[in-house]
Amino acid sequence: QVQLVESGGGLVQPGNSLKLSCQVSGLTVDYFAVGWFRQAPGKEVEGVSCISNSDGGLEYGVPVKGRFTISTDSARNAVFLQMHNLKPEDTAVYYCAASTVSCHYNDLRRSEFYYWGQGTQVTVAS
Repeated sequence: QVQLVESGGGLVQPGNSLKLSCQVSGLTVDYFAVGWFRQAPGKEVEGVSCISNSDGGLEYGVPVKGRFTISTDSARNAVFLQMHNLKPEDTAVYYCAASTVSCHYNDLRRSEFYYWGQGTQVTVAS
């Protein structure tokens, strides 16, 4: 059974940093594309970042490029999202997800990711 469990969300002030974690079981992160999505209130799910270690795939959504960094830890079978210079518009529920389609080809499309976590809330406010 595949499970993805996010943690690390919370309330932070604008300009600060936060690191999200996603513990994965039932699949190996090195053999899948794993990514982060987010959904702000009243908005559609948005692709944030994707990494596929098997073929060097790495993608970021335009709003987070240069501020967020995705990484994996093979030994822990986990995925992380380091977020810097957070803005109020980054406020959302953040989801970890996994896909069999490489980041080179999935274009951070929600429909390409079959396995999903339950999400963790990130609120950026002063």
